[in-house]
Amino acid sequence: MALLPGYGEPLTAGDPVDPHGAARRMLETSLLAGRRCVLVGHSSSCQVVVHAAVLAPERVAGLILVGPTTDPRAATWPHLVRRWLATSVHETPRQVPSLVRQYRKTGPLHMLRVMDAARRDRIERTLEDVRCPVQILRGPHDRIAPEDWCRALAPFVTLPRGGHMVPLTHGDLVAREIQHFGVALASRP
Repeated sequence: MALLPGYGEPLTAGDPVDPHGAARRMLETSLLAGRRCVLVGHSSSCQVVVHAAVLAPERVAGLILVGPTTDPRAATWPHLVRRWLATSVHETPRQVPSLVRQYRKTGPLHMLRVMDAARRDRIERTLEDVRCPVQILRGPHDRIAPEDWCRALAPFVTLPRGGHMVPLTHGDLVAREIQHFGVALASRP
């Protein structure tokens, strides 16, 4: 797992806040250096991994996008908040301590800057240039990544349970789908 500024780490002077810049930063990390891999993004980090696949197609074998953002119909702050609230009633409170730790570590203002850049990024346009297989995962109660939006982006799976935070609340289901995707990739000619 790579933690990036604004995505698990605080921003420092000169750190990119846009998904394209964050993708460049991710590709520079030693974690990904010289390796071909499947990238998994959740929520606004989906834009980052999609940009990475466009920037370095020779290094990205596939993409798994869990609850991708941002549906252009909900790119404004009021629409995003409404969708977040509609989803949050289906989330489990047991994830709150983990989220609080992450938000505290990243910094709320840093997260808002990154989210503001992500909401303007048109993932559907960037996906047009992706040359590797893409799989979308979503929870059935995810109003941030609704089914029709996901269907328009790429092949998708709606998990049997969960909302937007399925990596935290239903990690076993997410892991199973990632494994299925990996097996399907490995069997490709």
